Amino acid sequence: MTGRKVAKAGVTSKPTTGLKKSGWRTFRPVITEECRGCGICVMHCPEGCMKTENKMAKVDYDYCKGCLICANVCAFKAIKSEMEK
Repeated sequence: MTGRKVAKAGVTSKPTTGLKKSGWRTFRPVITEECRGCGICVMHCPEGCMKTENKMAKVDYDYCKGCLICANVCAFKAIKSEMEK
């Protein structure tokens, strides 16, 4: 075991640092209606800025760095990338 905490579906994980990441993000993940709230994206988020709420994934955009790992691991293709405005 590497000592890394793994979040489970329905469990809120806190950002790994107190530093906001959104300032340098180019793309951001957008959760669509296809989301089933399975929590795979929550488990794989390296910044811990995702959680599941009411069977739907939620992103804390203050801490999301835009890596889009969540979109790549989503089995339902429920996370799309959007250009940061």
